[in-house]
Parts: sequence; structure tokens; C-alpha cells
Amino acid sequence: MLRVAVVGSGPSGVYAAQSLVQQSRVPDVRVHVLDRLPCPYGLVRYGVAPDHEKIKSLQNNLRTVLEDERIDFIGNVEVGTHGLDPGRLLELYHAVVYCVGAAKDRRLGVPGEDLPGSHSATEFVSWYSAHPDAPGNGFALGARSAVVIGVGNVAVDVARILARGAEELRATDVPQAALGALAVSRIREVHMVGRRGPSQAKFTTKELRELGSLPAAEVQVEPEDLALDPAYADPSGIAPAGLPAVNRRNLDVVRGWAGQPPTGRKRRIHLRFFLRPVELLERGGRVAGVRFERTVPDAEGGVRGTGRYEEIEAQLVLRAVGYRGVPPAGLPFDSDHGTVPHSGGRVLRDGVPSPGEYVAGWIKRGPTGVIGTNRPCAKETVTSLLDDAATLMLRPVAADPLDALRESGHRPVPWPGWMAIEAAEAALGLTLGRRSVKIADWPGLLSAAGSAAHL
Repeated sequence: MLRVAVVGSGPSGVYAAQSLVQQSRVPDVRVHVLDRLPCPYGLVRYGVAPDHEKIKSLQNNLRTVLEDERIDFIGNVEVGTHGLDPGRLLELYHAVVYCVGAAKDRRLGVPGEDLPGSHSATEFVSWYSAHPDAPGNGFALGARSAVVIGVGNVAVDVARILARGAEELRATDVPQAALGALAVSRIREVHMVGRRGPSQAKFTTKELRELGSLPAAEVQVEPEDLALDPAYADPSGIAPAGLPAVNRRNLDVVRGWAGQPPTGRKRRIHLRFFLRPVELLERGGRVAGVRFERTVPDAEGGVRGTGRYEEIEAQLVLRAVGYRGVPPAGLPFDSDHGTVPHSGGRVLRDGVPSPGEYVAGWIKRGPTGVIGTNRPCAKETVTSLLDDAATLMLRPVAADPLDALRESGHRPVPWPGWMAIEAAEAALGLTLGRRSVKIADWPGLLSAAGSAAHL
């Protein structure tokens, strides 16, 4: 039997497990999908916005994989500095596939970034997604104005949640505390700001259009911002040469919003372009606004500063400018690319493949692609692992890794414990007159899992 540990239960980890059990080259495979959290699905549970029901339904597909009798989900098992190290994992399993994502946000690197009221978008997403590590500070929703720095899908998500009414989110699984905070939010102005133009923005057209369909919010775009975009003046939307179709569609959507008169809705979303943050402003010990430098396109597809500045008032600032991999404890790490060095998914130590160690997902390729991109990425890694399987299986490993984990002091939460958490969340929703509502804290999750006597 080939015993494999997959570290991480998000899409990349689940797709790796699926590829392992669906192949025919090694007929007897057993996979343990380990996760630090007692809940599976990674960013599908803790990163997809609560009002994106279609994407969240991907959990049903991932569930089908994890219910395979050859695969075991084992939560509440940390791998790294405060948990199992890679050497110990290789004593328990023939191979380990690390699918740990890119957990760190990129920073702006400007003065005032650490002022109270300034956060990463990931912190905000974790809060409204009920991640048990999320801060519970309410995110200054007593603020009147918020600035979201970035023009990708994460920026669109957080801007949309800020501009939605709480009643619109009541039918989702957003945690009760977040729903209550959003219900009393005083935010009326949401500014989503990018340093380049709409034809270079990273959001998808579907996400962008959703901003224009919010019943309690209107979208405003400054025509003078658009006038700077090289593609804006060309009605065909094909300049500069080779502009991708998605960028043309995005430009068309934004063009339709430019210069529209206010409609009097409760909240306004301002899409701003060609502004680069240079400083977060302070008043009374908290963030009070953002100072931006106006940029213009350069001749190389980027932008350059103009020396002209603009300030936007904000009592809440969320940065959504990308992610970066965190060095996994005990594994080599390429700090320039934020990834683990590898060849076809095989971890490289000093340029040489390390027997039994593999990577897939963002920690392999960087924070790129969509959820589906993880499938071919995982398949490539699994192909490399299977090529090595005959040699890997010569090494003795633990007869029952789960017993070994318990004996070493871990309190793993297997699949029935996760089922108990799901049942507890459904019961919580019932008491609140809502659908299933997420449990947002570690004690609550572990208590629910333990109630089924599976700890």
C-alpha cells in the first residue's frame, strides 16, 4: 500500500487526492488529507464571498472526493513550526504533497500602513467568512468612508460586501457577529482604487458587473480617470494591440458607468483609476484617509508618477494587492517567487529532488489562476509522485498514521467530526431563523467536533 499525506484540504489538495485514487498505476493507495483547521475546503469555505452561492457550491464536488473510502480527511493537525515537521511526516507516510497556498498578503510599503483601521483584505474576508483566526474587531464599520486598494476580484468582493445591506446577506452563511456589525455599518462611500486603468485591471467581467446590480448601491466612475486609459479613446477597444477580450469587456462595463448622475441610493461605490497610494493619513491615532499620486501610462505597459496628488477620506482602508507564499517550516523556499523550489512538483533541496516530498497549488506555482487551475497543477505533481512510487514504497512507514498522531499528542478531527460541525452550524442557523450559520471560533468548532466523540 502506498500511503500519502496531502497537506491542505483546499481545491489543490483535494484534486491531488482525487488524482491519486483515480489513477491505475498503483492500485492500492490510501490518502490522508491533513488540515490545520477542523474544517475542509480551504478558501472555498473561508475565501469565497458568502453571496457567491454558485462558487461556494463547489464544496459539494470536494465533499464527494473526500468521502471516497480511500481518502480520509484529518483536521486540526498543524504541519510546521508548532506541529509536525516534514521529517516526522516522512516517518508516517511514503510521500507528502504540500498544498498550503499563499497565506500572506502583499504590503503597500507606504507610511501609515499599520495605523488602526488599516487592514489586509484577507483579514476582512476571513472575518466575514468566519475563519477562526480572524480578528473580531468589527473593522471600524462605524466609518463613513472606506478605501479598497486594488482592482482584482478580491477587491471587488470586499467592496461589494461593504456596499451590501445586511438583509441581503441574511440568507447566506455569514456568521452572526459579522451580520450584526454590517447591519449597523455607517459606511456610505466605498472607493476601489487602482494604479493603472480599467483595461489593465485584474477583475473578471462577471464580478465587475455584480457591482452594478446591488439594490442599495450605485457605481460612479470619473470620466477623467478613463480618459487616461490608452484603450478608452478607441471605440473598438482593441488598442493597445492585442488587448485581451476580458479587458475589452471590462472597459465596456466601466465606460457605461462613467459620468452617470447619482441615483440617490444609500451607498456609492467609486471606481478610481491611475492613482497610486503613497501614504495613509492619520487623525486621532487612526487612519483618516489615503494620499495618492496620479499616475499616467508609460511606454512599456506600466505607469509612472506625475507629481500630482489627491487625498481620499477613509476611516477604513483595505489593501487587496496580491498574495505571497509563506515559507513552510522545514522546506526550502524561494523568497523571490514566494514558492517552494520544485521540478514537476518534486521538492528540490539544493537543486536535487527530495525523495517523498512534493508540492501543488499556489506554493508550487505562485498565487495565479482560478480554482480550476489547481486540477492540472495537481495532476502534474501526482504524475511525478507515481513515477517515484516503486522506490518510495520500499521505505517502511507507520502502520496507522492516525494512531501515531494521537500518540504524539495531536487531537485530530476526522471526517465524522467535521460532519458534527456541519450539523452544529445547521442547528445554529435554525435557532437564529436563518439557514446554516458558520461557527466562527476555535472553541466552538472543536466543541462541536468533539460532541460526536471523535476527538
